[in-house]
Amino acid sequence: MSTDALGPGRLDAQRPAARLRPARLRPGDVVKVGAVGLRTRPLRAFLSALGIAIGIAAMVGVVGISSSSRADLDATLASLGTNLLKVSPGQTLTGEKAKLPLEAESMVARIAPVRSVSAVGLVEDAKVYRNRKIDQAETGGIAAYAARPGLREATGAKLASGTWLNDATGTYPAAVLGASAAERLGIGRATPNTQVLIGGREFTVIGILAPAPLAPELDKAALIGWPVAKSALGFDGHPTTVYTRSDDSAVEDVRAVLGATANPEQPNEVDVSRPSDALAARQATNKALTGMLLGLGAVSLLVGGVGVANTMVISVLERRSEIGLRRSLGATRGQIRTQFLAESLLLSALGGAGGALLGALVTGGYAVSQGWPAVIPAWAVAGGMAATLLIGAVAGLYPAVRASRLSPTEALATP
Repeated sequence: MSTDALGPGRLDAQRPAARLRPARLRPGDVVKVGAVGLRTRPLRAFLSALGIAIGIAAMVGVVGISSSSRADLDATLASLGTNLLKVSPGQTLTGEKAKLPLEAESMVARIAPVRSVSAVGLVEDAKVYRNRKIDQAETGGIAAYAARPGLREATGAKLASGTWLNDATGTYPAAVLGASAAERLGIGRATPNTQVLIGGREFTVIGILAPAPLAPELDKAALIGWPVAKSALGFDGHPTTVYTRSDDSAVEDVRAVLGATANPEQPNEVDVSRPSDALAARQATNKALTGMLLGLGAVSLLVGGVGVANTMVISVLERRSEIGLRRSLGATRGQIRTQFLAESLLLSALGGAGGALLGALVTGGYAVSQGWPAVIPAWAVAGGMAATLLIGAVAGLYPAVRASRLSPTEALATP
């Protein structure tokens, strides 16, 4: 029989059918396909995302509240002088009182971790009286000191009244009294008409300090400018105490070199104070809080991962018919895996973003209610989101692989 007798239709039927290539999914298509399960089951998606959000909110909230509390604690401990060191003259080999060099303050300022330096210098034989009618024997234990303008910043001293010395007033007969000195002199507040007698000369009281817990020697002092102390009272310019503030992490290192830096020729004649015990307590507190944060964050993320895995497993079981239909229409196993992984990642991303926002709001509200600075570390938000996506991918991997292994006939046969 000739091929003409078969007709063109018969000939086409005997040719092998051309194989169709499955369409490739673009990134936008992956997102749309992955969002199918979220759109068709919004309540379940919301509850699953809520579970993740609560876990992330707990982590961000704990980190944020702890960081805010730590910032408040750091500020409190800093006010206690954890990074304040004092340099003062010791004794010579013969037992006499030593002197710090004239350049001690500037040399200490060259130490890299030192952030602020200031000094006071005792003005010898400059007695302080309320007026000339006071018996010279009744000094009240008040001493006169030349002071640098940056003394308040270095010591943390605060004004109770009036103003502080500056470059201008430091050249004139102006004085700032310590809290105890003002009380003993019977001066309640600083006024332009209030004067005291220092070294036989009248000085106008322009300010009164509040009690200075970090530098109690200032409470019984009458502080005057460095220039006027030299010109009017014969001050020799040698500092009596040098105050330094440095980075918390470098306090011990700074202390180790302070003596040799302040007096290179005679470092054994220099006394350096020890850093406050509050610094050690601060470091121990930071380590304890860090360990607690890591533990709570890990537990929160684990709970979120379990929730994602549970949701995705149930989703695969309920959508077997959908999987079979897609396979019958030409979807490959890889596309099925991609669909369910995308759904898992979208679910995790929604929960993570909502949790991060909720945790930030909780942190801000609680910090404001406690009077703390609101601190939300960027690493906590970014790390929480990254960890959520990673756990979402891991949790969705098994359901995605399981879904891709279903054959079309098996999946469609499932009621």
